[in-house]
Amino acid sequence: MRRLLSTLAITSCLLASVPAIALAEGLPGFTLFSGVKGENQLPFRLDFGGQTNGWDRYRLKIPNKKLKRAVAQFVISYPNYYKGTFDPKKMEIRVKGKAVPLSEVKWDKENHVITMYPEEPVPAGSNVELILSNVKNPASGGMFYFNCLIQSSGDVPLSQYLGTWILSIS
Repeated sequence: MRRLLSTLAITSCLLASVPAIALAEGLPGFTLFSGVKGENQLPFRLDFGGQTNGWDRYRLKIPNKKLKRAVAQFVISYPNYYKGTFDPKKMEIRVKGKAVPLSEVKWDKENHVITMYPEEPVPAGSNVELILSNVKNPASGGMFYFNCLIQSSGDVPLSQYLGTWILSIS
């Protein structure tokens, strides 16, 4: 009787965890041993689950506490082994949920960098979301470190590392 109850308890726990796992797809989880300090890990969401060779939308978030100065440009660098594709015409910056007009978006494939230029500097202390739509995920999965750098506005533009989004494509 004890074995039967133990087996039922374990089975019910496993079955109850399946929906939770399905809901968690596309969201950053708790990352151990990433090499990136916890305070430098940035939140994100993959709207379509981060499936290999699939189409996706990346929502790369920057919390307001990270923006200590106004931002004239956002730079996203990614590893050379990331073989996905981006559509610069389908990228946007959202501040407090509202789209910000862009003057230009550049995707430098050879140097693995995306640069986004808002028409007006994004104010310090804003919650920002960099949205990359129409992304073709790489055919082979893995962990991909996307780094965020900003350049402040002003006479002497300063570059600053804000953090890293650790994307998992599977």
